[in-house]
Amino acid sequence: MKTKFFALALATGLFLNSCSSSDDTTPVTPPATGEIKGEIAANVTYPYGNYTLNGVVKIKAGVTVTFEAGSTITIDKKTGDNALVVLKGAKLITKGTADKPVVFTEKSKLPGSWGGIIMYGDAPAKVAGGGATGTSEDGNKISYGGTNPTDNSGSLVYTRVEYAGSKLGDGDKENNGFTFYSVGSGTVLDHLVSYKGADDGYEFFGGTVSMTNAISYGNYDDSFDWQDGWQGQANTNWYAYQTGKGNYGMEIEASNNDNAFFPKVSNITLKRAAGNAPETGDNQVDAFQFKKEGNGEYSNIIIDGYGNFTNPAGVTYKGSAVSILDGVTNDHQVKTGKIKLINVKISNTTNINPIGATDAIVVVFPTGAFVTSATATGASLTAGAWATVDGVDLTK
Repeated sequence: MKTKFFALALATGLFLNSCSSSDDTTPVTPPATGEIKGEIAANVTYPYGNYTLNGVVKIKAGVTVTFEAGSTITIDKKTGDNALVVLKGAKLITKGTADKPVVFTEKSKLPGSWGGIIMYGDAPAKVAGGGATGTSEDGNKISYGGTNPTDNSGSLVYTRVEYAGSKLGDGDKENNGFTFYSVGSGTVLDHLVSYKGADDGYEFFGGTVSMTNAISYGNYDDSFDWQDGWQGQANTNWYAYQTGKGNYGMEIEASNNDNAFFPKVSNITLKRAAGNAPETGDNQVDAFQFKKEGNGEYSNIIIDGYGNFTNPAGVTYKGSAVSILDGVTNDHQVKTGKIKLINVKISNTTNINPIGATDAIVVVFPTGAFVTSATATGASLTAGAWATVDGVDLTK
């Protein structure tokens, strides 16, 4: 039997070492190309390639869309409204890696050129007035707010969104790099970059999803923003760099609902570049800003560069590490210890201690709820192609 197998192997070339690597003639597959548009109604995997996204593309319930590592999806604002929308019950999976991220970009490279990635889930929300559902402000006007805290809307890994922040249709506000409506904790958000958008880097409307290893770089409004009772519990390694134009590092609210739940975020870096100015008329210059019953636990924090801002009319606005915007939030959240900032290292910031937006709001954190430190390290991120744009390392 061995003799017969040896003879067969000689005849058919089954020996793996029968040729050297220099003789390998395996063809190299070129990147795929194609246009993505309309509703996606069946499962599809886009292999490594260069694609265009045209219009407001919606992934329907029950459908999974996958992008393989290294793919680039380009949008052209000249085509009108553009966005990638993951509807409730659908899944978006991006299989990026540190050296081969999945990148969504826009041809003109101008902030505010498209609507970014918008994801809807089935996790709970608590909207203004205490209700469990709301209507999205993204132009889609979709009802959000569900009943499944562990809902899974997919997996976004090593993924970058560039130049988002446009309004869609008659939307109430500009969209963000990433927008999450009632997204559940079964969803994976890891190693994401929101780059130079015209609104927030990331915004959460309710939901229970957590996000790890996230960069918000050069976004015009807030780096991180949430409302409607978002309560992700396993968030870590958030890095924000505000340059040119930018408002709050974090805008934190709970839609005027006093509550016992809250998000938790560890390892945070919030940096504001010299010369950075808030959006015209906003005058928002704080690292952490709490309002409308916003709360949460935050630890191992670096805050740098949140100094006072004087607008062109000569009016100076206070820059601070922490600002409380209304008396109700101060009474219900600060005084009861439901806002905690632990191990905070602060530099180049005018007001080190928490302040109120007006002199009538006297902010005094309970003992142990606001603790500064010289040893905080903030976010810890590994550089790579996933966090490099035009040769600039976004992790520094």
